[in-house]
Amino acid sequence: MAGGLGELARYAYEFRPAERPVLTSWIISRIVEAASRLGRGERAYLPVTLDLGLSVSRVAVSRDSVELPGGEALSVSELREWLDAVGEGDVLAAVGGELRKVAIAAGGSYYRLRAVAPDTAPTLEINGIHMHRISGVTPWEDTLAKVRCARVRRGAKVLDVCTGLGYTAVASLAAGASHVVTVEVDANVLEIASYNPWSRKLADERVTVLLGDATELVPMLPDSSFDRVIHDPPAIYAAGELYSREFYGELFRVLRPGGVLFHYTGKTGHTRGVDVARGVARRLREVGFEAVIVRRVLGVVARKPRGRP
Repeated sequence: MAGGLGELARYAYEFRPAERPVLTSWIISRIVEAASRLGRGERAYLPVTLDLGLSVSRVAVSRDSVELPGGEALSVSELREWLDAVGEGDVLAAVGGELRKVAIAAGGSYYRLRAVAPDTAPTLEINGIHMHRISGVTPWEDTLAKVRCARVRRGAKVLDVCTGLGYTAVASLAAGASHVVTVEVDANVLEIASYNPWSRKLADERVTVLLGDATELVPMLPDSSFDRVIHDPPAIYAAGELYSREFYGELFRVLRPGGVLFHYTGKTGHTRGVDVARGVARRLREVGFEAVIVRRVLGVVARKPRGRP
């Protein structure tokens, strides 16, 4: 679709990774501990990750400071203060010799990048609610399970509804997708993603990021223009329109015959005896899909029958 968005072009969002070093309490603790063992004038080179586990860098540590790749330096005393102030899972970006928490307070909501374990992909938290499964699985493993359920293959064109940190789009490219169109309604989410090293490939030329309401943008997409759709909406109580029969009809329309949809449903409502996945599967069948609930990944896999327009 790149270069052929038509009226959707005005919703195109240019994703720009901040590409700043990011630290967690685990990394800060290692640096502070290394500095405490040094005498005045001594220096040590410590291997650490500054991109949440994607690579390893060597940082120059002295008793008073740590020099990051590119020449940026941080005060060890400041790092010690951060250790006392940092919250569980906080991610900090190094900007201009200072650390800043990757978080935004806007519109009555609080967004933050949350590390769930050392050296792995973080999740996005909005008002304390995490946007990925994190119990017994990492956010990246959660994403890979969704992409496998959608059966993304080499050359596939993928529609990703609800971008979040962009993991679905990035993992779809890794699975061989030729192009991904991803839709996100909240610019604050994309701003958080810009500081997340695991989100950087959202800037790939094979990804088109659209900023806007999916219920308005998906109806503007051409018929039968995608091989796969991955729909990963917020909980039904927060975005009921994304679970509606009308919206499912639009997803059916944009899928090619034989195309596959994966719809994440989560466990919302299970404590009240409400089976959200069953309702989702029923409405998907009503608009023409063949749908099967897949409990192990908390979602529904649906297929558009061949021969259907």
